[in-house]
Parts: sequence; structure tokens; C-alpha cells
Amino acid sequence: MNREETLVKNWQDVQAALAAACAKSGRDLKEITLLAVTKYAQDQDVLTLLQKGLIKHVGESRVQQALARWTSPVFASFHTVKHFIGHLQKNKAAKAAQLFDFVDSLDNLQTAQALSKAVPAGKTIRVLVQVKLTDRETQSGLPLEQARQLARELKALPGLKVAGYMAIAPQGAPQQELRTLFGTVKRAFDADFPAGEERYLSLGMSEDFEIAVEEGSSLPRIGSKLFAANLEGL
Repeated sequence: MNREETLVKNWQDVQAALAAACAKSGRDLKEITLLAVTKYAQDQDVLTLLQKGLIKHVGESRVQQALARWTSPVFASFHTVKHFIGHLQKNKAAKAAQLFDFVDSLDNLQTAQALSKAVPAGKTIRVLVQVKLTDRETQSGLPLEQARQLARELKALPGLKVAGYMAIAPQGAPQQELRTLFGTVKRAFDADFPAGEERYLSLGMSEDFEIAVEEGSSLPRIGSKLFAANLEGL
């Protein structure tokens, strides 16, 4: 297969896996929004999927790099929903507010306040609070109860719409541990963001998105499964 064919097959495989996870858990595939993690992908690979209309929501983690890509004429010609999924520094909040439609990884009030102040007139940025599920010091996010408290505080900030939670599971965790962690976040999500309103639960990445969807994720973040050259062994 050539590169274009590989990318299309990758996308088809991801869609099939999402459909299977929904069928297994009794969910509607229409409830799931695929967030294509484009932050490490080659420009041409991203363009191929955009040109074929296969992705709309895209995830980036570096503000400057994302600005350079998505404000260039070729990328700006596509209607995309841009998510910031990395750790947002307070001094980058103003630039992030100009480009992104979502910030999926807020974990402190000061950065949120800076983001709120910089939101352009007439724009609303959807924000998710990042829940920390690991003991790694380098992992961003807040313990669940602190994340829930921050979500309540953010509702007062103009220009932002608090719309859910995001979490990254421990790498290589056993399936039952993943289900327990994802399920705990899902219960808090359901309590804090009732069904019927705009809400997003971003759980799961390329290695665990099927379990995450089975446990309630509506915004899985998938990068390597879309853009890898050879998926064998992934």
C-alpha cells in the first residue's frame, strides 16, 4: 500500500474498533467524536485525512507549533475544531485563546483566568479539566475531587464553557485497572455534567481507547493508530 492507502486503512480500522466498542457496550457510535492527535504527525499525513474529509477534530500540544501549522494557508482552508491537549502554560494562554476551540487539559485556576481574559469577543472556548490518574510527578492534572472543585470554579469565568473531564490512564495498566479508573471518572462526569447538555468525556488513547469507549468516553484521543506507518504490534 502507498502512504495514502495506509492512512485510509488506519482510519477505517479505528472506526471499526470504535464501532465494535460501542456495540459491546450498547452505545451509539454517533455519541463518539474522534479526536485525531495531530501533534506529532507529518503535515502531509494530516492533509491527506483532511482532504478526504475523514477528520475534523484535531489535537495539538504545543501552542507555537500549532499556530504555525493551522494558520498557514493550506491548513487554514479546512474547517477544523482545534483542541489543545498538552499542559497549557499561563504565558501561552493568550495565544492559545486565539487559535483553539477547546482546551482539554486545564488543571489550575490561574491559567484558566488568563485564558478567559484573552478570549476574543464573540468566541467561547470549551474547556475540560484534566484528572490525574497516575502517580507520575511529570503527569499533569488534578486528583478527581480537586478537578471537580476546579470545574465548579471555572463556571464563573466569561468566555469559557466548562464541558467535562479529560484523563490519561497509566501506561500499560491491566484492563481491569483501566476499567476501574475510567469508571470512576465517568461517574463523576455524569454527576457534574448531566445528560442533555453539551458535554465531553475524553478518556482513552491509541493503546486503550476501546476500553475507554466501553466505559463511557465520548472523545477518545487517537494519534499513533491513525498515523503509524505499520500498525503491527501496536
